[in-house]
Amino acid sequence: MATRILPAAGDADAVRSITTLLSQLPDAEPLAPVVDSTQLLDALARLAAESVDELPEVVVVHERIGPVPALELIRDVALRFPAAGVVLVTSDPGPGLFQAAMDYGARGLVALPLGYEELASRVQAVAQWSAGVRRHLGSGGDVFTGAGGTVVTVSGAKGGVGATLTAVQLALAAQASGRSTVLLDMDLQTGDVASFLDVQFRRSVADLAAINDISPRVLADAVFRHDSGLALLLAPGEGERGEEVTDRAARQIVAALRSRYEVVVVDCGAQLGGAGAAVVEVADTALLVTTPDVVAVRGAKRAVRMWDRLQIRKAEETTVVVNRHTRSAEIQPPLIRRITGTALAATAVPANFKELQAAVDAGRVHELDAKGAVKQALWALAGELGLAGAPESDRKGHGRLRGDRGSVSLRRRRDGGG
Repeated sequence: MATRILPAAGDADAVRSITTLLSQLPDAEPLAPVVDSTQLLDALARLAAESVDELPEVVVVHERIGPVPALELIRDVALRFPAAGVVLVTSDPGPGLFQAAMDYGARGLVALPLGYEELASRVQAVAQWSAGVRRHLGSGGDVFTGAGGTVVTVSGAKGGVGATLTAVQLALAAQASGRSTVLLDMDLQTGDVASFLDVQFRRSVADLAAINDISPRVLADAVFRHDSGLALLLAPGEGERGEEVTDRAARQIVAALRSRYEVVVVDCGAQLGGAGAAVVEVADTALLVTTPDVVAVRGAKRAVRMWDRLQIRKAEETTVVVNRHTRSAEIQPPLIRRITGTALAATAVPANFKELQAAVDAGRVHELDAKGAVKQALWALAGELGLAGAPESDRKGHGRLRGDRGSVSLRRRRDGGG
């Protein structure tokens, strides 16, 4: 079977050089080259919309591709199209760039000037890897094979503002709308998703941290299927194991989930480490939950400013959700928007702890009264985000949030690296 190879290079000479050599490789089927990052992502999205099998096995990216820098482009391709292996062509094949390329999701690196033997060897290896990934995808049961599922993160301005409840209900709403959904608990030291849903579990996200290639079978073994039908990937029961989940592991785990589920909801908690930062940055939508009180709003403002300083996410790319809202509160949502400089969810969640208390104490928040004001508000928020319809509606929500982003670690940013 021929290996389909999509070359991506920013200038005519580079295109000619790459395509000439590719055409000489045995069993190679070079596709029409693309000349910039936008064309590459659009081409892959069109192919993936038909089937994962339509994607090229190998994508060859020249270091001078633009306008998106090559490493960032590789990261986008690896996250959105994990069945396509990327090879970077570069004039600087040193160990530093090699490690960075691997961190960003490349499957190989080839030095300039191009040589036939090196290119043939690397393309063959990546094609074999891609074929293995597709076999796993094809045998993994009900697998979402679109261009990549929607990732929504839910973070708290401080502890106790309702981030976990929000994440759980958003995921339940998406699942009820007919979209395959997974809830990932990335509050690695103090995650409460298992407690909220009364789950006893063996495997957690920490068990995937050391695995370089997360196959659907390995992923399925770590995911817990809840009675509600919701898939759960839980935080470790031993909080110290959270340190095993690095930012690189977090990116790989989210990419694996994105390739299998239409909706990935992530509870990031209120304390943001490197792994949480990685997930917030790659998310299509990042929610920050606050309550309308001075301490929580100050916490939200600090979080937004920190995300901006560390280049995790700009304020205007973050959406604040106001929980426990009352009309009598001195701090109203428009003021919170002005203080934080963020977008503001149109849906505010009303204060009604009496409605929640029994379900929270029993660990049965999936059984909240469908007519209750809190559940209706949270499911309306899911509809606002394009994840689902309102709870009383039988319509299936098919809205899709896009705009995938990449990630680098908190430590790398502090050190001034890219």
